[in-house]
Amino acid sequence: MGSKYRPDIDPDVITDRCCDANTGCEWDGTLRNVVTEPIYVQKVYDATLVNLQALSTVNNVRFTPNLPEGSRILRALEIRCRRFFNPSNIKDPRNFNIDPDTILSGGEFVRKENGECVEVVGPDGFTSQKLIYADTSECDDEERGTPVFGTQRVRLSGNVVIEIDLLILDSRDRRRTFTITANVPIATIQSPIVLTNFFELCIPSVHDSAFFPRFAEFCNVNCETRLGTNSITRDIDVCPETGEIRIDLIIALCITCEKKIIVPVQLCVLSTGFPELSPEVSPICSSFPTLFPRQIDEDNETSPDEDCRRHKFRLGAERFDSDSEED
Repeated sequence: MGSKYRPDIDPDVITDRCCDANTGCEWDGTLRNVVTEPIYVQKVYDATLVNLQALSTVNNVRFTPNLPEGSRILRALEIRCRRFFNPSNIKDPRNFNIDPDTILSGGEFVRKENGECVEVVGPDGFTSQKLIYADTSECDDEERGTPVFGTQRVRLSGNVVIEIDLLILDSRDRRRTFTITANVPIATIQSPIVLTNFFELCIPSVHDSAFFPRFAEFCNVNCETRLGTNSITRDIDVCPETGEIRIDLIIALCITCEKKIIVPVQLCVLSTGFPELSPEVSPICSSFPTLFPRQIDEDNETSPDEDCRRHKFRLGAERFDSDSEED
């Protein structure tokens, strides 16, 4: 079946492949509508940032598609590298994976009866934070934080996707850009690349708080790729019969890891109100429900009866009657 024409969509108007996000937050620049609000959030008590790097040499990597018949490579214009991820299978062993593991000294992670670390939910919605315990009595007397030291091992495994833009001379002696791609394994889960770093963090008192401090760590990685010797004659091998392309590469993995000590706190912040988004489709209903409750406090001058009336269901009878009379 062919696609149907949509008269409400003009293909000449949709020219931008990207978009800009809309937060729904608006402020007129004055303090007229700014109020104080208490919020219960997670506060960063201390943090440290570490940069790591690793090199991986891969040889005889098969790229597709094959070089067109009668063509030859003049030079490599651009080499791009990105992590591979299969959204249809999060357990795909080819997915590039960053697995940080930390051992503490001067403190310890709180554990269950079976030896597993107690993990709590972080702002990412996953159980990604660990509870820390240390004897903070000595530094509590000085009203200062207690240092803990750690050794972090970062395990890297999975594949990266490499794209190379080649300038080729085709069989008609015309120069054109030809893009080739390869899915390249870096390391397996059984034999990952392991990087090690050391750090120091400061934790607050475990006695003068209702909560134990929490430890959170997360990493991100970029990859950069170049030809093995920066020579197309030595690093790129093209089969003269089939046009099959094989290349020797050096892949640099650039890792950034951040570790934080987090404590739950209640803060008073200045607020301009809840975000308000405008619907993009003309509504059929006369009213829609709200997603968040109204703020009710002692500064609200609205009477209770009026508050209750605002929440009553309105049928819009007057609008219906006026439309009937016009018909």
